[in-house]
Amino acid sequence: MQAGEDGLILWDESVIEKSESIALEGLCAVRSSKASRLKRLKPGYYNPPGGRPIFVPGMHWLAVLLVGRQGSPLLAAMRWWTTRGPFARTRREEEEHLLRKCAVAWGRHVLHTFDRGFAGSPWLGLCLAHLLRFVMRWPKNYMLRDGSGNKRKAWQITRGKRSWAQRQVWDARRHQWYQAGVLAVAVRHPDYEYPLWLVVSRPGKGRLPWYLLTAEPIETEEDAWRVVFAYARRWQIEMTWRYCKSELAFESPRLRRWDDRLKLLLMASLASAFLLTFLTEEQAGRRAWLLRSWCHRTGKRYREVTAPLYRLRWALSRLWQAYPPFASPPSLAPASTDPPPTNWPEKLCLFLLLLNLVLLVVFLNFRS
Repeated sequence: MQAGEDGLILWDESVIEKSESIALEGLCAVRSSKASRLKRLKPGYYNPPGGRPIFVPGMHWLAVLLVGRQGSPLLAAMRWWTTRGPFARTRREEEEHLLRKCAVAWGRHVLHTFDRGFAGSPWLGLCLAHLLRFVMRWPKNYMLRDGSGNKRKAWQITRGKRSWAQRQVWDARRHQWYQAGVLAVAVRHPDYEYPLWLVVSRPGKGRLPWYLLTAEPIETEEDAWRVVFAYARRWQIEMTWRYCKSELAFESPRLRRWDDRLKLLLMASLASAFLLTFLTEEQAGRRAWLLRSWCHRTGKRYREVTAPLYRLRWALSRLWQAYPPFASPPSLAPASTDPPPTNWPEKLCLFLLLLNLVLLVVFLNFRS
């Protein structure tokens, strides 16, 4: 994040699915995203199962990232909770507790970004009560009051109105440019008299528009585009979910006790936060040395990727296997002929020691 620019706080929810477990402490019913993917119709295959969503045993998961308008993200917080048993807590309790902490820590210096799962009168009221700056994706069928005070659905308020401007926008998910239009209208929520703005991003034929509700003042088309681009940065947290579940195996621990499972997840989140710090500009030299010495790749795709998190994890793993963290760090010799940076051992040793503790906890719990 560059000095002087707006910081963005990205909020999102996910679940840890333990579909094969039943006796672990703290499991509750969570909606399975894996099952919904398996139920999709695939070309050449017929009769996919239909019906209502599938729920499996698991845990609820909340994450908050701090990002800038450009650059790599930083992990701000992760929370896990269950809705059953002696450790039961509600979703609103966990979210409100974390929102208060963010309000105290950053105040109005950051812009909070929420997906449609947070949309609604209760969460909107909390954001307004804490005087937060926010951008919230609003479902098109949720009600708002237009400039005349009439209660209408969000899509009806902007129906038939021309876009203020057109612009080429980069789609980080599909890796392609597309033509998008933007429009903003002043609205109010039926339950609150606070003035709000509904910013609509129209990505063109075949794509659903974004209805973004914000308390930011929108006076020009550039103000509207800033809101759209702030919400587009949410793709960073979607990639964080994928990385944590696939590469860091957040869904793999099988610890019976709730407290032990939370401790292991917290240690894994510390490892994830440490890996994210390697994507900053200050760590460019150390990152290049690690990748070149311990996870060298010659393919164009590997060399041009902007966030080589997977290779960083592999490189640190191989470094640790070659030189255990309890060895003397200054005497280490790199795998290549290039000399390592002079100040590299401190953070690497902390990370390697953390990984050693994680494996030690896993081993002891499996032994017990």
